Amino acid sequence: MNATENPITTTQSEVLDLLFLKGLTSGGSFAVWRKPRTTKLEFLLDDKKNPERVTLNFEELPAGFLVHPFADQEDKKAFFIRSSHYFSFDLDQDLDQEDLPKWLNQSLDPEAGSIRSEISHLIQIKSESSLQENLKGNEKEHFIRLVEHGIKAIEDGILEKVVPARTKFIHLSEDFDLGKTFSNLLKSYPNSFINFFHIPQVGTWIGASPEVLIETKGDHFHTMALAGTQPAIGENPLKSAGWTQKEIEEQALVCRYIVDCFKKIRLREYEEHGPKTIMAGNLLHLRTDFRVNMKATGFPQLGSVMLELLHPTSAVCGMPRKEAHDFLQENEGFDRSFYAGFLGPVNIQDETSIYVNLRTASIRGDKAILYAGAGVTEESDPEKEWEETELKCQIIGKFIQKPNT
Repeated sequence: MNATENPITTTQSEVLDLLFLKGLTSGGSFAVWRKPRTTKLEFLLDDKKNPERVTLNFEELPAGFLVHPFADQEDKKAFFIRSSHYFSFDLDQDLDQEDLPKWLNQSLDPEAGSIRSEISHLIQIKSESSLQENLKGNEKEHFIRLVEHGIKAIEDGILEKVVPARTKFIHLSEDFDLGKTFSNLLKSYPNSFINFFHIPQVGTWIGASPEVLIETKGDHFHTMALAGTQPAIGENPLKSAGWTQKEIEEQALVCRYIVDCFKKIRLREYEEHGPKTIMAGNLLHLRTDFRVNMKATGFPQLGSVMLELLHPTSAVCGMPRKEAHDFLQENEGFDRSFYAGFLGPVNIQDETSIYVNLRTASIRGDKAILYAGAGVTEESDPEKEWEETELKCQIIGKFIQKPNT
């Protein structure tokens, strides 16, 4: 029997390891992701050594993966991982060797440990950088004062809501395995956008975002308002959840913000569904979905128009947007970098899906920086807001810090 009659079967973990190895040895930028409620894993590699930056008129872009920081640069450009090589497969099915593209033709039968050991070595040396810049964001006392300052600004009528953030440093576990960590995120968070990207000299990030910023598919546009947070408790947390007035008002502010963006461009025909309680990892949130038929409303470039209007949303910044943004820049005390920015695949098979970069970590050598924020209103309790950020940090942190199983 020849090789084609009895092909070597490749497990998804082996393919994932090969993809990470290919990306890290290429010298270029790459991204790996799985969209919410799907079983399709996607990989995209740009083999150019120098990172590319583009304007946000994504309808004009080729296929690729967009990454934008929280704070706008002066030229308002985003990093773009152009699709030199693209590959996808169904996570529910094993692959045969012949199913893999020729550019991913490393041997499929080496000792698994050697590939994983090389990936672990590469991820540390390629993501190495100083952590000094973020030390202030790691302090509980600083965050508590920040929340108190935010509440005072709301009471004084300067702000309606503000979303201060913080960082948390952790050491990667001694047996940190990128492939296993990513696989664990895939299994644990089916309703989140599981993602990893590496841009040389720019950043190496891993995350599980629950929040769509904008999506376009054919003639259809979608965005969502996501706010309010509580732990998922009990056997049926979706049915037993109860929301406080503070959380309901916080969600209503985010919805109003989206509707105000529609009003700015005189868009009146849209569908609004919600709010409803949804689960993302070990947390519950309130979510409202907004949908628009771009053809019927005559807005073929609604995606890029709304992307510019929405970011940064009131769910990650506050309201009014300019005043909240200025407050955070003056008082937060650290650079958010790509946290609460946005990222996602662009123009791949007639779809663009951009997500807010939440529940995320920046890998820096043998350490990682976790990022989390909390929506502050007049009713906020600073200690409870700190506890909320701790829960959010656990979503990624528990897979990075503890030994992988």
